[in-house]
Amino acid sequence: MLEYYVVLRSVLRAHPHLRRCLKCCRHCGIFFLTHPCNAGRKDLRCPFGCRDAHRRRRAARRSTAYYRTKEGRYKKKIQNGKRRRQAADAQPRPAAGDNEYPDKMVGHVRMVTSLIEDRIVSRDEIVMMLRRGVRQHSLGRRLRIDYIVGYLNKASP
Repeated sequence: MLEYYVVLRSVLRAHPHLRRCLKCCRHCGIFFLTHPCNAGRKDLRCPFGCRDAHRRRRAARRSTAYYRTKEGRYKKKIQNGKRRRQAADAQPRPAAGDNEYPDKMVGHVRMVTSLIEDRIVSRDEIVMMLRRGVRQHSLGRRLRIDYIVGYLNKASP
């Protein structure tokens, strides 16, 4: 977490116009960069899990409320009947895509990178950048945060 804040702080120093895009998660309190069109909002949740968890909770609440109505109970009965018939004809599902990185994470990194570089960055560029970043390892014996702070002091933006 500390490493994330070091990088976020250095980005804001190098690009002060992004300060208005800095938001605090309503649920967990983590600071993150959002798209400029959301800069005035106070009800945002972070893209690190709070946003998806909130969306799932709200969907479950809506679904539960609907299936408690008369129409919802009737439709659920029909769906359950279809499921029983399909179980006899079931074929194995094809495996999910071989995406190394979740689409939402790549989308967020793409948006933040586009803001920082002040140009449109493609999804392929982000995936290549993530692959390079994951492959690289530190050669020093220092703690990771000490290495990052040293690097930022040596090559300040």
